[in-house]
Amino acid sequence: MDSIDVLVVGAGVVGLAVARALAETGREVIVIEAADAIGTGTSSRNSEVIHAGLYYPPGSLKARLCVEGNRLLYEYCKSRQVPHARTGKLIVAVETAQESRLADIEARASRNGAEALSWLSAAEARALEPEVRCCAALWSPASGIVDSHRYMLALQGDIEAAGGAVALRARLQGSEPHANGRVCFVDAGGQQSPLLARVVVNSAGLDAWEVARSLGLAPDAIPRRHLAKGHYFSLSGRSPFRHLVYPVPVPGGLGTHVTLDLAGGCRFGPDVAWTDSVDYGFEPGRKDSFVASIRRYWPELPAERLHEGYTGIRPKLVGPGEPDADFLIHGGVDDAGRGVIHLFGIESPGLTASLALGAHVAGLVGATSESSG
Repeated sequence: MDSIDVLVVGAGVVGLAVARALAETGREVIVIEAADAIGTGTSSRNSEVIHAGLYYPPGSLKARLCVEGNRLLYEYCKSRQVPHARTGKLIVAVETAQESRLADIEARASRNGAEALSWLSAAEARALEPEVRCCAALWSPASGIVDSHRYMLALQGDIEAAGGAVALRARLQGSEPHANGRVCFVDAGGQQSPLLARVVVNSAGLDAWEVARSLGLAPDAIPRRHLAKGHYFSLSGRSPFRHLVYPVPVPGGLGTHVTLDLAGGCRFGPDVAWTDSVDYGFEPGRKDSFVASIRRYWPELPAERLHEGYTGIRPKLVGPGEPDADFLIHGGVDDAGRGVIHLFGIESPGLTASLALGAHVAGLVGATSESSG
């Protein structure tokens, strides 16, 4: 039976960042991914936004890791020539009653240690984005966009350069405890092989709950999974915007916002549609609600240029009407450096926070505490 230091389950952006951080400490690391490519789930079905850490409760993992991850991600993209742009972002109030929401965001961002925001009048916001209608706005200079696939390829390259490996079409089928860690039964190409890992990191995204059961986590320790589906519409032709444009947040998400791409186009979304299954089909009848939401801040939207784009699903720890939950990191390692760490509810800002999440998990693997969360 082969043995390794760390097995990471899931080759999304966070799993790859965790594996990179661990491999660069000299540990022998293997990442297994059930799909035939890296980052095919939540990591490739999002807005590709680099968040600044504006929205999350002070002291939360989301707040701390987003602010730190923002800095690390810009530095990494620059050093590795990963396409990205520090576009900046406008958060707009379309009616005076929403201005207090902007004040709340500014105060929270300040407490989180995010880069300072600036208040803009309607005229100042319009000078930046002539198509936008609002009564006031916040300007976030640290927000931006990144080519998430190129970023994940760079992480994979770092893992392999440090002696690690990424195995595709490899699925965890079960496991059992062992004196030196955990024996994991991995199915690769229809052939099941045992692999002894001193530490296992469950970073399987939407499948983290199934993987947790395969790793023997007690049912009462596994949180309930809630799925929030988001639809994105694309705008044909070139974008009329040069910056990201966000309305004030809505329950379950950040509102139907403008996201730029690095090719000069733009898309809108996501909305929030709660679902019970992982289905990426585009539900019909969404366009009218998108048009209405977008026209609140872009009255001149030509609806005929708006076309169905793609969908993504966020793994959430809370359901409709409940306050947003923090990232949940369950488990740890014992005094002998053996254990299992589970990552649950890694939704936005997981992409931005990925390098900081990797360093955080690497710290847990190097620590001797029995649990963290």
